[in-house]
Amino acid sequence: MRVHKGCRPQVLTHDSVTVAVDGVIYFSIKDALRVVTAVADYSHSTRLLAATTLRNVLGTRNLAEILSERESISATMQSSLDDATDPWGVKVERVEIKDVRLPVQLQRAMAAEAEAAREARAKVIAAEGEQRASRALKEAAEVINESPAALQLRYMQTLNAISAEKNSTIIFPLPIDLLSQYMKNGNGKNRKTGKSKKDLLSDDE
Repeated sequence: MRVHKGCRPQVLTHDSVTVAVDGVIYFSIKDALRVVTAVADYSHSTRLLAATTLRNVLGTRNLAEILSERESISATMQSSLDDATDPWGVKVERVEIKDVRLPVQLQRAMAAEAEAAREARAKVIAAEGEQRASRALKEAAEVINESPAALQLRYMQTLNAISAEKNSTIIFPLPIDLLSQYMKNGNGKNRKTGKSKKDLLSDDE
């Protein structure tokens, strides 16, 4: 059995992408008489036929298919080469595609596309998380609305969490409605029991 490593030919895919393909062909002599009489140089002829078959087969495939379906492409090439070299007394045992090299610009473009796809998925996941969090907050607000004491407990829990961080300053938020109610009550008492500023000035005169 002879093993021949391909010369890495440039192949134009079906979607017009130029790639360099590195392949290996394993073949042996099954009929020495036909090898001598049917072809001048069976080894060189087999290599040329392998390179041509590689271009023909990969030319009908897209880049994505070449990268993901190497086994099926190798099997197709092996069957085609074996049929073509059978009159020469050569048996093609196996064909392997070792490497597919892409142009540098295409590699950068694919990397940028993959990064953009990952960022898009991350944004979608973050948006879904915010949507679920907003629903949970809405349900929590409905529960707290049903029990006023729950709001005070949550308020005390928040203060406890703040004080646990060893801060020197703690801000106590107070509802504006509560302060306005006290202010209204104070103003009402002043109107009932106290004198106005104008009355005090008249008394002094």
